[in-house]
Formats: sequence, structure tokens, C-alpha cells
Amino acid sequence: MEFLVSKGDCIRYFKRSLLLVLVCVIVLVCTDQDYYSLLGVSKEASSREIRQAFKKLALKLHPDKNQNDPNAHENFLKINRAYEVLKDEDLRKKYDKYGEKGLEDQQQGGRYESWNFYRYDFGIYDDDPEIITLDRGEFDAAVNSGELWFVNFYSPRCSHCHELAPTWREFAKEMDGVIRIGAVNCGDNRMLCRIKGINSYPSLYVFKTGMQPVKYYGDRSKESLKNFAMQYVTSTVTELWAGNFVNAIETSFASGVGWLITFCAERGDCLSYQTRLKLAGMLEGLVNVGWMDCGTQGELCDNLDISSSTTAYFPPGATITNKEKGGVLFLNSLDAREIYQEIMQHLPDFEIISAASLEDHLAHHRWLLFFQFGDSDKTNVQEFKKLKFLLKDEHIQVGKFDCLSSPTICNKLYVYQPCLAVFKGKGTGDYEIHHGKKILYDIVAFAKESVNSHVITLGPQNFPDKEKEPWLVDFFAPWCPPCRALLPELRKASKHLYGQLKFGTLDCTVHEGLCNMHNIRAYPTTVVFNQTDVHEYEGHHSAEQILEFIEDLRNPSVVSLTPETFVELVQRRKREEIWMVDFYAPWCGPCQALMPEWKKMARMLIGLISVGSVDCQKYYSFCHQENVRGYPEIRLFPQKSKTAHQYYSYNGWHRDSYSLRGWALGYLPQVSVDLTPQSFTEKVLNGKDHWVIDFYAPWCGPCQNFAPEFEILARTVKGKVKAGKVDCQAYAHTCETADIRAYPTVKFYPYQGAKKNILGEYIDSRDAKSIADLLNEKLEAIQNKGKRKKSRNKVST
Repeated sequence: MEFLVSKGDCIRYFKRSLLLVLVCVIVLVCTDQDYYSLLGVSKEASSREIRQAFKKLALKLHPDKNQNDPNAHENFLKINRAYEVLKDEDLRKKYDKYGEKGLEDQQQGGRYESWNFYRYDFGIYDDDPEIITLDRGEFDAAVNSGELWFVNFYSPRCSHCHELAPTWREFAKEMDGVIRIGAVNCGDNRMLCRIKGINSYPSLYVFKTGMQPVKYYGDRSKESLKNFAMQYVTSTVTELWAGNFVNAIETSFASGVGWLITFCAERGDCLSYQTRLKLAGMLEGLVNVGWMDCGTQGELCDNLDISSSTTAYFPPGATITNKEKGGVLFLNSLDAREIYQEIMQHLPDFEIISAASLEDHLAHHRWLLFFQFGDSDKTNVQEFKKLKFLLKDEHIQVGKFDCLSSPTICNKLYVYQPCLAVFKGKGTGDYEIHHGKKILYDIVAFAKESVNSHVITLGPQNFPDKEKEPWLVDFFAPWCPPCRALLPELRKASKHLYGQLKFGTLDCTVHEGLCNMHNIRAYPTTVVFNQTDVHEYEGHHSAEQILEFIEDLRNPSVVSLTPETFVELVQRRKREEIWMVDFYAPWCGPCQALMPEWKKMARMLIGLISVGSVDCQKYYSFCHQENVRGYPEIRLFPQKSKTAHQYYSYNGWHRDSYSLRGWALGYLPQVSVDLTPQSFTEKVLNGKDHWVIDFYAPWCGPCQNFAPEFEILARTVKGKVKAGKVDCQAYAHTCETADIRAYPTVKFYPYQGAKKNILGEYIDSRDAKSIADLLNEKLEAIQNKGKRKKSRNKVST
């Protein structure tokens, strides 16, 4: 075996002292403003603001427009690199925490597009207020808000997408308020588009909660788009006459929902059918929409003093006989948007909760509360009045609380400025403050997620301090976009771990001292406190990876090695034992990226290979002694031979769990048997054992990938089924006779008391566990068949 040493990615020759390394880390973190200042944006900038800022700079600084500037290429590379990092949620977090040092495995920004691309193709809908550009972190919240969405999945390089853009803008303006019009740039959100099955552009889909997404296949004219979308507007327009008009008005008091009625007479202009239907969609759940034909209902219209076409709003409790006293509102406009805005202004505001009744209200019902500070903080977004309707199914009530009426209560809740929070029906102790966008769909998604999850807002009074129960605490800043993107994932994870792990969030802009006490240097920082043990989460911002991290804490798959345990467990390992060790530094970007994959790989190798890690910042001298030259350094220590300390270093390009696992399994001693035509006939076909065979070709890539998996299978079924391999390049005739048409092919040859058929039983799987499960089922069936046969023989004798 040869002795291999990899240089690694984060080359840091150890002639430098540990002090110098720490100084470098501090300097890099202190210069975190560089990428933000290059683009001229603040650290709280949204993805859309970052795109807009980059586009503006790209058009100004592009080398195509600055051909006489020798530094134009380098200057543009800088802003391009800044954009590539800040647009990506995970890279942005690493940059905020470690500076450029955390990005050494992500060398992007070396290539860029022509000036024309940035002028005509980049960020197609970023400047259109009626079109909401959705990123990965916003998409699910938007389409699950309960509102109707029509979303355009596009690519900036797609000519058909650019042809559609003007029509999509006109369509969005016309449908504004009826349905939400969205756009997803699949160039920037490849993973989201892949998950949604988007494989052609533009792809247009309608989304609504409780309904499967519906793809649009029609022509791309504005009218066709509108007709298609209006099919999914479930609200209706009721035709009224003498028989049902009075009843509708009188029952509105009990329901709390008024009526918007268009009276169509010979004189004057009447609202068109499309406008009425549009208003029904815009006011769904808030106001009923109806119309009356005064040509057939002349007496009723005369009694109401209606002589020409008009539209009127009858609020709940309105009286027909005295319209002024009943608060009937007559509207002169024929424009749906103007009518909608005027009615929204007349709808009642939210209930104001008093300080005396707050605890009682919150102890018995779920509430979404707007906290305001006097009359100047009134919630003046009329669209928020839709919240009651949109949250009705979740039994969430909506109200307001004035902090000036009781500053003590708001201080206790850590509310120091206007905001909103969800209380989950258990009093003031179980609540979560909203830190997302102050727009309807985001608030609805937050409220629905929060009441059904187990994340609470923390402060000094309820922060976990040496509690017996473990806590996951997310230290964050509301201005930080990656922080806001993580919050919904924490809520998802909390539902899976209810009763096992508590979840809380701590706003470091409010509780700076508490965050400093825990040495929080960047946001978000997610930490698990388990009595005296503290574990920082370094994975991606997804519920799945958070759950994997927690599972790994419960049942650690990676052994944290000290110099002493390394000697004891690795160097003095048993003769048949194999170890994989990751030498890393916590500040190293590639090391951070590797960590979740390393743990995932370790779980897949349980029982086969032991996995450990060494913190080279903590054990600097030891790593220097072991000749570790860069981070991460991955070494495999095989089964012992004459050379006691021999190891192999991983030099592969990919560091995902499957690539690392495949590499490691290649060092396991072979359990399967290599078969020749003679041994295949003697042992497999004529023998009295069950066999599973891998027919392969040495030049076949999939065969090479499957080889380690087959060895795992051989170990799993050892003692029940023997495992063999046939080289179809060397023994082509044997494989042809066995009807092998592709590589690799797996076949099962069960022994059932007679010579086996050379065709065997084909197994359509390449997963060791799946194949093992299938073989066990087949063996059980054979065993049961044998028992039944013996039973019949006893009966016959």
C-alpha cells in the first residue's frame, strides 16, 4: 500500500503560530462589510434589493462599456463575486460569520455575461411592483397562504420568457388584488424549480391551498391568461330580487359580512360582469357581492330611490328604509380597484384588547396581535383586514394591543417597537414574534406555521439556564435575510421533535448582552443546550438537516477524537478495524461544508467503518505532529498490516456523503467470491446454497459505483445467502447464457432441492438494504413452502 498525503483546500502551513491564525480570523470577520459596500447595500438587504443593486452596477462597470479602463475586468469580477455570494443564502451566512475565509471552497465569480445580458435578460420582473419575485425561502409561504397565486417559472436565457414578459406585466396590473401574480427565476433558484418539476420555460402554474398545482397550456395572450385564472376564483356574484334582497341585508348583521350591490338601470353605466366577478374575488370573505336588474325589479329599486345605475355598499346591520342612518355607502366609480379601496377603508378595524383582559383573551384562544404605540402606530394597511378570513380555518383571532396603555406588559414580552406576534392559546408564556415581511401572504404563512409549531420567543426571563430539558436556541437578528429564511425551517423541525427538544429564538438586537455572553459572532447561530453540553449547528438551513443534526447528537456517528483517544482508538485499533478521520479547523469554510456530509456518511457506515474527527485548532500541536498540512484532511486507516500507522488520504473532487462512502467502502476486504465459469456451475448452479450474483464489466462506471454496495449486501446476508461476482468481460459466454443484457445485473439463485436454472431471478434494485430485504422475503417464502410440503407428507403417511 502506498502512503498518500493530500494538500487539502485550506492550505495553511503550520509555520504560522496559532495566535496568527486567530488574528487572521478576527480581521476577516471585521471586514465583513466589503461585499455589501461593493454593491452599495445594507446587511439587511433582500434578495431583490441585492439583484437590483448588482444590475445597476453591472450596467455601469461592465468591461464592454469600459474598454479603455485596464482595471475594468478586475473591478467587475469583484462586484460579480459579491453578488454570487450574497444572493446565496448559505454562502451569505458563511460570509457574515467568517468573511472570505469561509468561502474558500466556493470559487465563483470568475466568469460573467455580456452587457446585453444584464441590460435585457437579468432580473426580468424586479422592477414590477404588481409581480412578486419569489425566492426559495419565500415560495412555500406564499403559495400556502390561502390566497390564489399564478406563478411564472422562467429562465433569463429563454427567448419565449422575454416574449411573454410584457403580457405578464399587463396581466398582473389587471388582476392586481384578485389573485397574486408571482415569478420565479429558475436561473437563481435551480433547486426550487427542480423540486417543482419545472423542465421547460416559461411554465405557468396556479397554486391554491388545498388544491393540486394546475399548469397552464393555453396561448399566452392577456385575455386567455385572465379567463384561465378566473376559473379558480371561487367567490360568486349573487343575483338579487325582491324575494331574497331583504333577507340578505337583514342577515348580514348576524354574519358580520356586508353586501356590495350593483343596481343596473336603463340610465347610467352598470358594472360589467367581469368587474363584479373581479370584486367578488378581491373582497372574498369580507363582503358579499351581488347585483340587481332594476328593469325586472323596478318597484324595489324605486323604493330604494334608485333611478340610474349605481353601486352601493350595505354594511352589516344597514337599514333599507333609512339608508343614511344605516351607513349605506354609494360608490360613483366603475373601476374595481377604486371601489375595493373605498370599501376596505369602511370595514371595521381589529378589536383592541385592553391590558386588563389580555391574559384572559390569550389563555383561551389563539391570537394574532398587532402591537402598537399610541394612535400614530395604527395598522393602516387595509389589506390586513383579510387576515380574519384567511386565518378562520386555523381558529386564529386577530386583534391589537396598545403598548402605551401598559408598558409593563410589552416590556415583559420584549416588545419595544410596533410588531405582531402569535399567541398559541396558552397565555403570554407561549408566543412568537413575527420577523418577516409586513405583507399579507407572509403574515398569514407565519401565523399558520407558528400556532401549529413549538417555537417560542426567548428573553432573559425564560432563556434556558442549566435546565434538565434540552433546548435548541436560534440566535438571530431580524435584519438578517438568512435568519428570516431559517425560522420557517425551525418551525417544521419543532413539530417532529415535540416533547423531546424545546425550540426558542433570541433576538440579538434586543438582547445584545445575552448574545455576547454566549459569544455569538454571526447570525443566525443555532445552538443546542443540553445541560452543561453545548453544540453549535453548522449545517444548511433546512428542517431535514436540523433533524439529522439532532439525531446525530442523540446517537453520535462521529467520534470527537483527542490526541489520547486518537492513539488509543485509531493507532492501536484492532487488526480488522478500519477508521476514517477528518482533521479540520472550525474557521475553515470547506470544513464547515463537509461537516453535515461527514456525519451523514458516518451513519451510512455504522457497523462497517468507524468515523472520527480531530479539531486542529484545539489540538494544533498534535495535527502538526501528524503532518496535517491543510484542512479538511480526510484520512482512512485500513485494517492493520505490517505498517502500523499507514493511511490513505482522500483526493476526490466531491465531498458529498455518497462519494466519501463509496471511496471508503473500497478499502473493505472483499466478502463476495469471484467466480469463474467452472466455479459458477459447480457452486452456484449445482451447489446446495442460496446465491446472489453481481454480473459486471470492469470498464462499466455504474458497476464500479455498485461494487461497494454489493459488498455491504454480502456482509448483510452472510450466513444466509452467499454472494458472488462474475466478470462478463472475461467470461462473456457465461453471462450470455445467463441472459445478461446490461451491467451491472443482480440475480438470485435460490436452492430448492434441485439444480438451479441458469437464468436465475432478476433483482431490480441497486440498494444493499432493499436487496437484502427482498432476499429475506424470498427466503421466508421458500422456508414456508418447505414446511407446507413436510406437513402434507406427514398427512399422507
